[in-house]
Amino acid sequence: MRRILVSAGEASGDLYASLVVEELRRILPETEFFGCTGPRLRAAGVRTVVDAASLAVVGLVEVVSHIPRIYREYRKLLAETRQMKPDLAILTDSPDFHLRVARNLHRQGVPVVYLVAPQAWAWRQGRVRQMRRTIHRLLCIFPFEEEFFTRHGVHASYIGHPLAGLVRPSLTRDEFFRKHRLAAERPLITVLPGSRRGEAARHLPALLDAVQRIYREQAVNFVLPASVTTGTAFFAGRLGRSPIQVIEGESWDAMAHADLALAASGTVTVEAALLGTPMVTFYKVTTASWLAGKFLVDVPFYSMVNLIAGRAVVPELMQSRATGANLAREALRLLADEPARAEMKAGLAEVRRKLAGGSAAPQRAALAIKGILEGQAAHVS
Repeated sequence: MRRILVSAGEASGDLYASLVVEELRRILPETEFFGCTGPRLRAAGVRTVVDAASLAVVGLVEVVSHIPRIYREYRKLLAETRQMKPDLAILTDSPDFHLRVARNLHRQGVPVVYLVAPQAWAWRQGRVRQMRRTIHRLLCIFPFEEEFFTRHGVHASYIGHPLAGLVRPSLTRDEFFRKHRLAAERPLITVLPGSRRGEAARHLPALLDAVQRIYREQAVNFVLPASVTTGTAFFAGRLGRSPIQVIEGESWDAMAHADLALAASGTVTVEAALLGTPMVTFYKVTTASWLAGKFLVDVPFYSMVNLIAGRAVVPELMQSRATGANLAREALRLLADEPARAEMKAGLAEVRRKLAGGSAAPQRAALAIKGILEGQAAHVS
């Protein structure tokens, strides 16, 4: 029986890796999977060695206090790997953790398939040297990444974005509004503070201020779809007298039927783009992390939507600009300015076209992995 180590450190990676595992189970039924899992990988039948929730930390400085715990999880995962002797490893995103895992696996002779490329094209390009040495195949989900990594000697393939064929609402607008008792005559703003508790807590003060400012100017429905990693209980007692309604999950419905999203920069902005939802993007880290990052980051935009488009399609309010006043001003402008909304929607459609074909991404990834496994077997025999 083949054994495959699968590791994902956060919610988006958990989803992408689970889709690949489901496809591998179909084409390689006699395979055992184990590793670092979130709820999606567990549902796909991957045995948990490490819970992915223990690795969900963002920020250069913020991670420092969590290093002892993360190192314990790292050692636990590698100890199980040495015992199980997998035929291959699938490492997904979370490069600070997984590039270290890849280096160790390479020493053990385990071929590493890396799903979701580290953003070495934006910062810390020194990582490319290590990737060249330790990664057998890099599977890229953004179209501009394959050329960059191939040029730097990494065996990279563009498979498409897994969300491109996946993101869609399950309810109509009327059904969603009725289910959550939203006022049909009012526009809907979906509030997306981030999928991790730390980033959500950092963003909430500015978001709550923005919501109050918007509400004073215009009667609006506000919903906040809590992620799996935050949960609705996290927001209890944190919203005060805010008109925001917190709901469990349903983020794709909440975005698809929104007139506007206030979205923390990350995977959720790609989801909103695929759904055609106008948005204002924002992000904050600690001052120390921001100052350190300023010396390391070399990109024209911070939002993945703008990076894919190659131009400023959506507003970016980063760090000191991520204030309640700025968020409210941009939101009210977009709600009132239909030509600006139409222009943004055209830009989002362009992003969607660039990511088209991603519905086959899990199949492409699984076939690449199957080819590597069969090549290993042929080499051994």
